[in-house]
Amino acid sequence: MKDPRQNIRGRGASSNPDNRFQKESREFDPEGLSLDEEDVPVLLRTEFLTDASRSIVTENKSPDIGFRFSVNPYRGCEHGCAYCYARPTHEYLGYSAGLDFESKIFVKEKAPELLKEKLLSKNWKPEAIFLSGITDCYQPIERKLQLTRRCLEVLAEFKNPFGIITKNHLVTRDVDLLAPMAALDAALVMVSVTTLDEKLGADLEPRTSRPSARLKAVETLARAGVRVGVNVAPVIPGLTDHEMPGILKAASEAGAVFAGYTPVRLPLAVSPLFSEWLEVHRPDRKEKVLSLVRQMRGGKLNEAEFGSRMRGEGPIAEHLKQMFHLYARKYGLNEKDFDLSAESFCRPGDQLSFF
Repeated sequence: MKDPRQNIRGRGASSNPDNRFQKESREFDPEGLSLDEEDVPVLLRTEFLTDASRSIVTENKSPDIGFRFSVNPYRGCEHGCAYCYARPTHEYLGYSAGLDFESKIFVKEKAPELLKEKLLSKNWKPEAIFLSGITDCYQPIERKLQLTRRCLEVLAEFKNPFGIITKNHLVTRDVDLLAPMAALDAALVMVSVTTLDEKLGADLEPRTSRPSARLKAVETLARAGVRVGVNVAPVIPGLTDHEMPGILKAASEAGAVFAGYTPVRLPLAVSPLFSEWLEVHRPDRKEKVLSLVRQMRGGKLNEAEFGSRMRGEGPIAEHLKQMFHLYARKYGLNEKDFDLSAESFCRPGDQLSFF
C-alpha cells in the first residue's frame, strides 16, 4: 500500500510534520493501517477558524523587506504552495506547517474595522500598507468573504497608500478600487510568477491561479492604469531558474513596469516538506535541486541572515543576480520599487489632507 501522504489531491504538502513546539512526536506507520489503497482519503477539506486578533497592522522591522507595515486578513493559506516560507508560522497556533497550514485557515473577521481604527488614530502617520506580508490576501476564501476588498475600501476612504503582493487573478476583481488610488500614485500590485509551465505550476502551487491567468491579471491591471510588477519568486535552481528570462519577457509584454526576484527559502519545516514534494512530484530532480539550494545557502537548505536570506550567496546566487539584471534591463523593467505617495491621505471628515 502506498503511503497516504502522497495521495492528497490539490495540496502542496503531502504530510503534517511534527510541530517544533510540541514534545510529542508521531511517525507514519504503514503496518498499523488496514486500508486498501482505494480507501485512502484523497480529498482534504479546508476548515475555516476565527482569528480574534485585536490589531491588524503589523510593523515589519526586517531590513531586507521593502515595506514597513502590512495587513494579513488570513493566517494559513489555501494556495498550498509547496515551498511557502510562511508555513512555520502555523506552528505558533498549535498546528503543523504541512497540510494544516493549507487546510486550517484562520480568518480575521474584524480586519476592516481594526484597520479603520488604526487609521483613525492620531498616532498614525500615513505610510504605505502592504497586503499581505505573510499569506496571500487573495486566496480562494477571499472570493466569498471579501475581507481584502473591505480593507482596500478602508484604505481608499483614507487615501492611505497601499501595495498588494499576490499570485491570484482575483486581484482584478478590485480594479475599481485600485485604479483611482493608482492615479494618486498611492497603489501598486506585484504579481508573483514562479513558472510559465502550467503543469509544474499546478503541482507546485495547487490552489492558486495558473501562470497564464497571472499574466492576464498583469495585463488587466496595467490597462486600468495600475502600476504593476512581477516578482519572479521563488526561483528554484534546477527546476525553474532557467525560466527567469521568459517570465520577465512575458511580464513586460503584459504591461509590467517593474520586477524583482527571490531565490527559494526553505526555513525550518519547509525543508523536509519541499524535499518530500520533490520526492513525490519530481523525483528525478530532487537531488540536483537540493544540491543547488545548498550551494547558495552555505551548505544548508536555508539561511536566516538578513540580506543573504533574500538573495543567497556563492556562484549560483551570483548567476541568478546577473541573469535578473540582464533581462530586466533588456525588457525595460525597473528594479522593484515600493515607493508610494501619502500626500492625498485624509481622515474622513477632515477638510484638508494630512499634510
